[in-house]
Amino acid sequence: MAENKGRLSVWTGHSVEKTLPIRDQKSHKGTYGTGLLIAGSRDMPGAALLSGLGAMRSGIGKLEIGTESEVIPLVVPVLPEATYIRNGLEKVADGTLELHRYRAAAIGPGIVPNRIAEHAIEQLVDCDFPVVLDAGALTERSYNERPAPIILTPHPGEFSRITGVSTTDLEKRRGYYVSRFAKELGVTIVLKGHQTVIAFPDGETWVNATGNASLAKGGTGDTLTGMILGMLCCHEDWKHAVLNAVFLHGACADHWAATRSTQTLLAHELTDFLPEVWKKYEPK
Repeated sequence: MAENKGRLSVWTGHSVEKTLPIRDQKSHKGTYGTGLLIAGSRDMPGAALLSGLGAMRSGIGKLEIGTESEVIPLVVPVLPEATYIRNGLEKVADGTLELHRYRAAAIGPGIVPNRIAEHAIEQLVDCDFPVVLDAGALTERSYNERPAPIILTPHPGEFSRITGVSTTDLEKRRGYYVSRFAKELGVTIVLKGHQTVIAFPDGETWVNATGNASLAKGGTGDTLTGMILGMLCCHEDWKHAVLNAVFLHGACADHWAATRSTQTLLAHELTDFLPEVWKKYEPK
């Protein structure tokens, strides 16, 4: 499934074809579980929509979006398939949301980092399902050992903030630093950017083979967070879920760039292409 690139392996289209799940004809929404997405705020309502679209297009059975009350009427007309939890961040933080119902969770897109957000993150990482931390959920912290993965999705500036490694040094040795801190923190790290690097806490490290400069635009990372959440709910192997989400996210951007300028992509358009791009790599 891999092609060697120096000391790293490359996750390719062939890798995806071998690992994408087949949707059972007898399945139902419960087969693929319920995902929890904590995203969006009054100043960044679009983050809930972009990450929600990414999740709903990526194999999830049911999606619940916890967001501020003011955000919900803006998102529902575009994403009526999800269900919504008013002031979901606060409900996770104070322990009033029944977290055992979820197969996986993601938190961070459009979230303002503060005491309430930190309490919510603490509640989620105490659970035994996969948790994706992005954007406002990324800060310097340690993680206790747990049975399910924690997945961090920083861009270089966020990686620098949570590790203390300068962006200059990071760009010189991306594979080394991502692998090092994945092992030290006991988490999976998806370092976004040109040739995204994915490192697992056991030392396994990959470079993604897709994507282009059209992804250098606000909102594309939110979409990826949602895609990872969705794929965690439909893949049996959580590592494959992460790697395939990153690959297909970039492949959608490549599909765009085949006939359009990389200057012009809007983040929500990635999920418009996902059904066609996903179909290309489905097991034959």
